[in-house]
Amino acid sequence: MAWSFSSWWGCTAESKWLDHWPYFSSDWEGFLMFIKRALIVGVTGIVGSNLARQLLSEGGWEVHGISRKPPKGLAQLRHIAVDVLDAEATRNALAETPITHVFFCTWTRMSSEVENCRVNGAMVRNVLQAVCGAKHAAVQHVALVTGTKNYLGPFEMYARNKPETPFREDQPRLPIDNFYYVQEDVVFELAERHGYGWSVHRPHTIVGYAVGNAMNIGVTLAVYASVCKATGRPFIFPGSPVQYAGLSDVTDARLLARHIAWAAVTPEARNEAFNVANGDVFRWQRLWGAIGGYFGIDAAPYPGTPVPLQQQMADMEPLWELLVQTQRLQPNRLGELASAWHTDLDLGRPMECVNDMNKSRNFGFLGFQDTQRSFLDLFDQLRHERIIP
Repeated sequence: MAWSFSSWWGCTAESKWLDHWPYFSSDWEGFLMFIKRALIVGVTGIVGSNLARQLLSEGGWEVHGISRKPPKGLAQLRHIAVDVLDAEATRNALAETPITHVFFCTWTRMSSEVENCRVNGAMVRNVLQAVCGAKHAAVQHVALVTGTKNYLGPFEMYARNKPETPFREDQPRLPIDNFYYVQEDVVFELAERHGYGWSVHRPHTIVGYAVGNAMNIGVTLAVYASVCKATGRPFIFPGSPVQYAGLSDVTDARLLARHIAWAAVTPEARNEAFNVANGDVFRWQRLWGAIGGYFGIDAAPYPGTPVPLQQQMADMEPLWELLVQTQRLQPNRLGELASAWHTDLDLGRPMECVNDMNKSRNFGFLGFQDTQRSFLDLFDQLRHERIIP
């Protein structure tokens, strides 16, 4: 666990430190300069869980995480169970903990983008107002994780505008509702009021370990390939001709975690938005064969038109249940692992989608991740955890 005065004194709340040593109350701000106390909102998600592991591995961080259920495998994390849509409950839950760094890594999907804007903007506002209004407020930095929909638009208008690629951070906002813009504006507004620095991180399709995540291409493809292997079904690329033959990039969740942690403590990165991608480019026509090879199956010839995963996987629930039983896998339902709808959105786009990473490089972040290794490392972990055969 990251060292802290609370563990030294045997105290669990900062208010008790004041009781033990009155000096703290007279120079609280100076004392907090030596503590990095993170709050990760959405700590069980694909971004939040990887970020928690990154911060804990670095040392020097005391990490708190908000989620509905406690995360698995993060014993050092201090879990907070609160509905961040409830402003009063959020304020009460965070009243006694002087957070220095806030990492907002979650969102809630609603029935329309107007509702997405209202709900997701409210979540960010509730958390930031709570930590900035806490008894010993100490917020230094707020990181907001959004994504490539910043350039492509929300789901209901997805990729219809065909923006210029590679995507660059200085491209103007689209003239449509987008909850990412609302979230950013809340962060900017409260930064002006409270004086903290901020960073915005825009990953592309995220590849990484998480179970029950609503947007998880890696786990979805692992489940799909596992059923194809077990049943002899053809392993068919489900997306568009442009995605199959054109250039793409993705974002490894581990690289994203390193990028977020870097920006949080790098003065040059203060008040900047960054694209975050692995740093290489690939074509699915080759990577599809490599994924099939991992599972011991051949990639089927591309049919030339999309064959969506939602269609291909529509009858796979009983097949997956049988595989879980016969292979003694963890008892996860197909719908808990596979997000076919989101994978179809990513792989069905009618344009190449790549991200310019020059801004991060120029500011000093030189992280890189081989994309094929991103997928294969994930598959190895899923096998080790007995989530796939």
